[in-house]
Amino acid sequence: MGQTFKVLISAYACRPGEGSEPGIGWEVARELAQHHQVWVLTRENNRPAIQAELEKLSALSLQVVFHDVFGSHLWRQAPGGVYLHYYLWQIGAYFVARKLHQQIQFDLAHHVTYVRYAAPSFLSLLPIPFIWGPVGGGESAPPAFWQDFNLHAKMYESLRSLARRLGEWDPFVRMTARRSVLSWATTSDTAKRLQALGTSNVQVLSQLGLSNIEIRQLAQSRDRPNQTIRFISIGRLLHWKGFHLGLRAFAQAELLPPESEYWILGDGPERNALEKLAHSLGVMHRVKFCNKLPRSEVLIFLQDGLALVHPSLHESGGMVCLEAMAAGLPVICLDLGGPALLVTPETGIKVPAHSPEQAVTDMAKSMTHLANNPTIARQLGQAGQQRTQELFSWTVKGTLLTDQYEALLQRNPDCKSKIQPA
Repeated sequence: MGQTFKVLISAYACRPGEGSEPGIGWEVARELAQHHQVWVLTRENNRPAIQAELEKLSALSLQVVFHDVFGSHLWRQAPGGVYLHYYLWQIGAYFVARKLHQQIQFDLAHHVTYVRYAAPSFLSLLPIPFIWGPVGGGESAPPAFWQDFNLHAKMYESLRSLARRLGEWDPFVRMTARRSVLSWATTSDTAKRLQALGTSNVQVLSQLGLSNIEIRQLAQSRDRPNQTIRFISIGRLLHWKGFHLGLRAFAQAELLPPESEYWILGDGPERNALEKLAHSLGVMHRVKFCNKLPRSEVLIFLQDGLALVHPSLHESGGMVCLEAMAAGLPVICLDLGGPALLVTPETGIKVPAHSPEQAVTDMAKSMTHLANNPTIARQLGQAGQQRTQELFSWTVKGTLLTDQYEALLQRNPDCKSKIQPA
């Protein structure tokens, strides 16, 4: 490993032992601290979990600075309050970071969470190289799929697009884009938005990763053979997750063995609609809905699956796809967003998303193909495990990040050289 740097990380969401963005913030910081002197700037409410974990990692070169906005515990709970809080937190974080930089003289700053491209990071104002991301959010549900959305869902999608556009007009977002020496985008859709904002150096990189312990535990879950052909979907029951497409595909897959099952794990506002759909399709007796479970219990369910069905219509990440791959399950997903970056033809089946009818038909064929060809399903699962170990362990990603740091700081002292996409 090369030179050691003093790195300041902005991680609004940062908490050990959790999934999603808090887990990403913590794992990136923890892994980079294996190679560099790392300071993490995060929210005050993360303090108990982080301090408890740091007591176990006393040798780690990781310093955590806690900062928050006055009265946030009261007004952050209001509708939309989290986004205003995040914005104001970023402003305050800059002043904390500026004071720290005067004392420590950081080599670079890196914004890690939130993973949102349409919100600024004021750490870009520091007089040191600034890295942004990976950030996402530039993905949208294809217009053809809106026909399945109810009025509430259409309003959600419209407001989401409007909020994103307003963010792009924010001069501080454009400032963040222009001042970043490197911007990582979670998908090609977000990469295009970053380029439109004025970022000159954009690379596509998934924000997701798994610890070596998680990878080993998930790999062990495939030790016992499947007794039942069972497709599994996991996630919040939201319209854009596309679980209605998965149900329609399962019902349409006429050549599946009659004992085949489809399990949907999670809860959300679409639960009743999905149950009604399963009844109307005549497959409710073969579909099992399970309420939201702790992440540790959800991962146990993966050991009983033939394949993960993840027909999400817009998603920057897709952690459950990565977890399924680590567990040796092939993934059936739409060729959209983060899942399409994780899954390859060697590890699953990416279905084109031209229209709902076409996507349902192709997913039904994919389900039938895997159910009737267990050897192929097993080969795809094994390739998924290998891909996870080689590219998505936090150890590997920590090395990738630190190599990029070195390239940025040593290739050109003023950090204005453009690094070509990896």
